Amino acid sequence: MMASGKKVELVVLGGGPGGYAASFAAVDRTSYGSAPETTGTESTDAKSANTKSANTAQSVVLVDDAAAPGGVCLHRGCIPSKALLHVARLIHEAREASDWGVTFAEPKIDLDRLREWKAEIVSTLTDGVRSLCTARDVEYIPARGRFLDSRTLELTAGDGSVGQLQFGHAIIATGSSPVMPVLFDIGDPRVMDSTAALELPDIPARLLIVGGGYIGLELGCVYSALGSRVTVVEMTAGLLPGVDRDLIGPLKRRLESGFAAIHLKTTVTGLCAKPEGIVAKLENVDGRTEQMFDRVLVSVGRRPNSGDLGLENTQVEVDERGFVTVDAQRRTADERILAIGDVAGEPMLAHKAAREAHLAVSVLSGGSASFENVVVPAVVFTDPEIAWCGLTEQTAKSAGRRIRTVRFPWAASGRAQTLGRTDGITKLIVDPDSEQVLGVGIVGPEAAELIAEGVLAVQTGMTARDLAACIHPHPTLSETIMEAAESVCGQATHLVRRRR
Repeated sequence: MMASGKKVELVVLGGGPGGYAASFAAVDRTSYGSAPETTGTESTDAKSANTKSANTAQSVVLVDDAAAPGGVCLHRGCIPSKALLHVARLIHEAREASDWGVTFAEPKIDLDRLREWKAEIVSTLTDGVRSLCTARDVEYIPARGRFLDSRTLELTAGDGSVGQLQFGHAIIATGSSPVMPVLFDIGDPRVMDSTAALELPDIPARLLIVGGGYIGLELGCVYSALGSRVTVVEMTAGLLPGVDRDLIGPLKRRLESGFAAIHLKTTVTGLCAKPEGIVAKLENVDGRTEQMFDRVLVSVGRRPNSGDLGLENTQVEVDERGFVTVDAQRRTADERILAIGDVAGEPMLAHKAAREAHLAVSVLSGGSASFENVVVPAVVFTDPEIAWCGLTEQTAKSAGRRIRTVRFPWAASGRAQTLGRTDGITKLIVDPDSEQVLGVGIVGPEAAELIAEGVLAVQTGMTARDLAACIHPHPTLSETIMEAAESVCGQATHLVRRRR
């Protein structure tokens, strides 16, 4: 713990992808007055009260209550889940290889070694972030931070010792946490949130997942591959509410063949712990039933970590959902405090938090950039993966906007055929007059990698003709983007659309 009363130019509260990116960006600029880069839409109101004079030496402190930096994403979210999803995909591909004449024995799961491997990945990346802190002279303080006022942060270390830190400006980047409704919080460790599920306590024979969102489905894919019979219960009419229905179709069909059951328009009305398992009470239009499971994963959303930060001692405002209220430049109502990432609003995505980190530092440097015109991609790392960016068909229809949609089926892709994965779709949303690409959606293997081209197209205002004119290597899945664009302009090489 640092000595009480120390003063720093900038304190960043939260050590995740948004927090450490902000602290690094601040140091890399060497002063708050450095000439900023700008991204997105320019704002006419720079609010000079949030800027520092040129050539002011910076001191930056990064505060998080974890022993090491990295945040939820690195320790309990993005990274460990993707490691396990890679294992799940490997298991599926080994099983599917029998269709191609190559047969492997059923996998033997060494759960201890799998946990160790996952921990090794997290440790390696954590050490990397810690080294970057050292190299940049960013002081990392493992402590709980709480605002005493708009200039002072109280720090409580794990051993109970308390100190104070005075700052010129602060960036709140405290992230979010899994929601555990009181209804399901029955005090039994067999009822898990996503954090507990990632620890792989065991491989339950029967796993219930409450909630058909991306976290539940991703972890469902992991546990199903490892041998669990997975049942998903979703209260709405479809999986992944809010995601383009064209993209959901291939995923739903694959999950239906791999999961034990998917119950839509169904509610879990209660859980009851018994020695032999957890009894879940299910209710839908057909009536009420009870089913026994070995474990239950509750995955019904996340909430911003804005509580117990002492925000009431500042001018920072919080909305009814717990999000810190910010403007397009991520300023709060307190002129000395900004907020980024999950705690500052949806979408709750690590890459969005990292981009906001650079924006916030630019604003503190005197920049006038805002986040109003930034394309944020989203990915669901199931199998198949789903990724999209920009305008969606549903959003356009809700806004009454005229669009044209084109879908290129992967059954017409040579590379998809060689992978045995022809159920994919690449979808473009374009302006019907200018043919400007407004949105891109992809479902299929490697959709997470492919969507980057869609982001580039939407962000730079490319037209479908621009995209079609870009030569793509053959045979690749990326060709599906080019051929979808060709379909906008006329006929895709490998797809014939009959004229009416």
